[in-house]
Amino acid sequence: MNRPEGSVLVINAGSSSLKYQLLQPDSGVVSAKGLIEQIGEGGGQHRHWVAGDEQVSAGGLTNIGAALAALRAAFARHGPDLQAHPPIAVGHRVVHGGTRFERTTRIDESVLAGLRELNPLAPLHNPANIAGIEAALAQFPDVPQFAVFDTAFHATLPPAAYTYAVPRAWREEYGVRRYGFHGTSHQYVAGRVAALRGRSDLATVVLHLGNGASACAVLDGRSVETSMGMTPLEGLVMGTRSGDLDPAIPFHVARSAGLDIARVERALNADSGLKGLTGDNDFRSVAARATSGDPNARAAIDVVTHRLVKYVGAYAATMGRLDAIAFTGGIGEHNPALRADVLARLGLFGVVLDSGANERAVGESVLTVPGSPVTAYVIPTNEEQQIARECLAQLP
Repeated sequence: MNRPEGSVLVINAGSSSLKYQLLQPDSGVVSAKGLIEQIGEGGGQHRHWVAGDEQVSAGGLTNIGAALAALRAAFARHGPDLQAHPPIAVGHRVVHGGTRFERTTRIDESVLAGLRELNPLAPLHNPANIAGIEAALAQFPDVPQFAVFDTAFHATLPPAAYTYAVPRAWREEYGVRRYGFHGTSHQYVAGRVAALRGRSDLATVVLHLGNGASACAVLDGRSVETSMGMTPLEGLVMGTRSGDLDPAIPFHVARSAGLDIARVERALNADSGLKGLTGDNDFRSVAARATSGDPNARAAIDVVTHRLVKYVGAYAATMGRLDAIAFTGGIGEHNPALRADVLARLGLFGVVLDSGANERAVGESVLTVPGSPVTAYVIPTNEEQQIARECLAQLP
């Protein structure tokens, strides 16, 4: 079967921003990309990059529909010409697919209705994603459009991994279970590890480390465990999210401090993690403070490292072996000291760090010595290319 040729327009619509890329699925070559900020807030900018040049225009867009119209106008004004050469597909990042959408899905009215029903599972993200889809359907009515879900890669989790030990009514009536997130990134990075090794029968732990962070155990190309749960709050220490904690803590704090559930929820999502430990959610700043001797910053990095090592060890035991570890995301790709701290504590699994290679790592890099039983990598993620590939695979 011949594969269609052309570019895919990838759209990531947030509550107040819109990111997009026009790229070729196979090569990953980006023809143009852009970012529209402060939608509905007044001010902001629309930045459109094409052929190495950045075009900047005023923001002040009132809603996501106006943002999609501005996107279309930017392509018409600065190129590439989407009128003459329309994309072969539009791919939308959608945060939550629940158990209803476990693979990339072509969008129609019934799919939109199903997505709306999932809004309670991701009230901060899915409504914005849906608004972006509706606006893109209006701007590109003749182009196939697809929803690509952050949760889809984790649809292969076994029941023992996704089931919480809570009342059956919670699980059956309210959808309480582990879904996992960052799936598009984990899928891309695990795929790159397999390509670099020339084999897919690997036990890999992917560590996606940014302001949001998650770990994923990938066995033979399938997600079998992941650290984020029903929401992105569970798991690793993040910029502002707590990650794992005793579930009784919110009850204790609510009673002791007289906080309502909304304030507790906000504190765990927006005022915890690195911010809660140090007052700063920027890992670069915290790392610099630790190097300068700040004990709070040093303690925070120790907490982050401890949690990472614990997850890698648990996932190695879950998979029964460990062949590779891959670091990705802004922190994973650019902080050799954190990578060294983590890998130095994984020697019992066969990790033999090459300190020089770790310090020099730029782009795709091997961090361990030749012959190390476990190979560690830096793999820059490319969620847009993975979304484009997912769309291409669904085209007839």
